[in-house]
Amino acid sequence: MAQLLVRGIEEAIKEKIRQRALRHGLSLEEEVRSILRAAVARSKPTPKNLGTWIAEQFAVGLPNKIKEHKGHVAKPVLFK
Repeated sequence: MAQLLVRGIEEAIKEKIRQRALRHGLSLEEEVRSILRAAVARSKPTPKNLGTWIAEQFAVGLPNKIKEHKGHVAKPVLFK
């Protein structure tokens, strides 16, 4: 098992974790491990960039390829 030393934690935070550990019937160390496991489990990987993430969220495949219409002029849609 790896070890991790975290310095500079505020005394108030340490006390709240200690109280939480008592409520859960765990040692302070085991409570911190539990908190870290839960935090890592619910975190999602960061997408490469926002544009890629948006494209992935709204990607919808088309069932058939769209045929190309050669020789036709594209006309803009007019909203009235």
